[in-house]
Amino acid sequence: MASTTVPGTATEVLSTPHAVSTAFKHPLDPLTPDEIAAVSLSVRHHIASKTEIKAVKFITTYLLPPPKKAVLAYLGIPLTPGGQPEAPTPITRKAEVDFLDVVNGDAYNVILALDGGKWSVESLEKLPEGTQPQISVQELVACEKIVKSDARVQQLAKEVGVLPDQIVCDGWSIGYDDRFPQKRRIQQALIFARLSEHENLYAHPLDFIAVVDANAEEVLHIDFPPHYKNTTNGAALSAPSTKFPELSEDSFAATSRPRIPPPLKSFDFLPDLMEKNEENFKPRDDIKPLHIVQPEGVSFKLDGNELEWQNWKMHISFTHREGIALSTITYNDNGEIRPIIYRLSLAEMVVPYGAPEYPHPRKFAFDSGEYGMGTMANELSLGCDCVGQIHYLPGAYVGHDGSAVVIKNAICIHEEDNGVLWKHTDYRPGGRTQTVRRRRLVVSMVCTLANYEYIWNYHFYQDGSIELEVRLTGILQVYVAETDEPIKFGTKVAPNVNAQYHQHLFSIRVDPMIDGINNSVVESDVVPLPNASTGSDLNFAGNAFIQEDTVLKKEAGRYWDWEKERKWKIINPARKHYSSGKDVGYVVGIKGGVTPMMARKDGWALKRAPFVNYPVWVCRDVEDAKGSRMWPAGKYVPQTRESPTDSIGAWVKGEQNIENEDILVYLTVGTTHIPRPEDWPVMPVEHLSITLKPQSFFTMNPSMDVPGTRDPKSVAAFSQGAAPSHGHAGCH
Repeated sequence: MASTTVPGTATEVLSTPHAVSTAFKHPLDPLTPDEIAAVSLSVRHHIASKTEIKAVKFITTYLLPPPKKAVLAYLGIPLTPGGQPEAPTPITRKAEVDFLDVVNGDAYNVILALDGGKWSVESLEKLPEGTQPQISVQELVACEKIVKSDARVQQLAKEVGVLPDQIVCDGWSIGYDDRFPQKRRIQQALIFARLSEHENLYAHPLDFIAVVDANAEEVLHIDFPPHYKNTTNGAALSAPSTKFPELSEDSFAATSRPRIPPPLKSFDFLPDLMEKNEENFKPRDDIKPLHIVQPEGVSFKLDGNELEWQNWKMHISFTHREGIALSTITYNDNGEIRPIIYRLSLAEMVVPYGAPEYPHPRKFAFDSGEYGMGTMANELSLGCDCVGQIHYLPGAYVGHDGSAVVIKNAICIHEEDNGVLWKHTDYRPGGRTQTVRRRRLVVSMVCTLANYEYIWNYHFYQDGSIELEVRLTGILQVYVAETDEPIKFGTKVAPNVNAQYHQHLFSIRVDPMIDGINNSVVESDVVPLPNASTGSDLNFAGNAFIQEDTVLKKEAGRYWDWEKERKWKIINPARKHYSSGKDVGYVVGIKGGVTPMMARKDGWALKRAPFVNYPVWVCRDVEDAKGSRMWPAGKYVPQTRESPTDSIGAWVKGEQNIENEDILVYLTVGTTHIPRPEDWPVMPVEHLSITLKPQSFFTMNPSMDVPGTRDPKSVAAFSQGAAPSHGHAGCH
């Protein structure tokens, strides 16, 4: 196996462990680079001495979390409101590994335990035939090399004026294509031309797509998408059907269209190239500096991966799949440590494209389950991706040879001013004003998935609220269009550049522990007062409306109802608010992000992504030797063709009780992207968010003790016309 090289998003590679820790600060601390390298050595020794496997390719290596109750006991977090923590029990640090037998393509799962400073294999399981672990960064990089060196690809590129050294491609998961056996480890290669160093390759899409076997390192097949043409009856496909032709057919002849050369105009995003290639381009020179200054330092504290800020306490972890995982989130409520969330993270996402002509329907990538959000994380730059006073946490994942690939600055932690937290002015003569600025803590990561960037911002607020904001930017995934081709399923964002319609749908996993691990979910609707028409004794003016709460009893997915302003509350029925009488809880806000999948229910994409059927799912948490229920589209996602048995749709079929139980809540949010020319060549950020806000959890507004401070650095923008401040119109 070739040694692991450092990808552009990472910092370094560690091949040999320097030391192995026999203890941990926090039981959920991610595996260190030394531990990853040590685990790989132990797996190799076990394979060499106990199996017939000759050569392996490591795909994933990560912490196997200890049982939930053991973690909470270790940290002294009670399981019930006002209760005492359980007595701590010994915790064994464990690791889980997926690797491939490079000779025959079989996949294996390994569990290891750390004992006395040495990792030992507890179990080695051969996975069912056709099961494919996550696609690695190295496989994506290798895909381009395989395609560039293929003689057929070179000839096809030459026919449209592209030289071999100008060929570039993005390796993608194959999506769904039953023409190829699941046993083979397959990618599709979306091919472009890069006409000069560092230029925007996506400006030059080619008119064919290769299918690559990552294990055999060969191009298996080349697909030519048909195109649309103008007819007297409107746009018509050049091929007789959107269906894939058989592999035995001439794939180009099946399209009934000519070859289409790539567009040659440059659409750069690097300033030096724009100045060189764009006529009259000049960077703006009227932007004045804006600095974020904290003269007394930051307000948060870190002990390893455990953070404290403004009554919040949490554990922050890098994971190869989720990117950021936040765990054991608690709030210090006037001296009482109150648990809120056990774990919060991205569980899955899917990006289905809307063009029906082959092979475009294969484009519905599961960016988390198929690639891993963490393995695609950027090395963040101080003063660029995050500004102000910044602290970074590293991340590490395994390379094919068992080395640890290190991202030094993977997770950014900082504070931001976020406008006004609360304010009131007594408008009467002589009245006073109190204004309190809103500070928030940001835990963030930036991930590059080929053409797209995802920015993950976890926000914590002084009023006890939590927000996950997802920002989308990067470059549109595009395909070549003929000059006069009618575009039905996309937007021609530039001449001969077709950006197809698509969606981004995210599944956010919330493992709640509102004042303890036994919680319930309440579905809350706002409706006009029933049976009380306008003019009646109960509702003479016709203005009455009420809130109707329904406690969910059984595992299920639930629809959002905009007419009823539907919300869901995660509650603990064992504790009530002293005044409202309501169960303590947090309300989920997803109104701005509820997006149905536009593909048909029986289509390929939805079969593999059952989580998109509902915006909210509630199920029991079930722990076994390999941890909790985690992945709503299954643990092993690449090349699946149906909903896996270990996915959310199958979990809820048991219809177990979820009232006052240890539950999981999965939230589905997303956005439908109809590309605009203004999204080209790089898309301004699109953003969506979910919120978790306390409802009858605190006695009153928990941020009343935040001081109102007047910023001494704030001055009038212009020397003339600045109104003087009145004494009663202050911040405090």
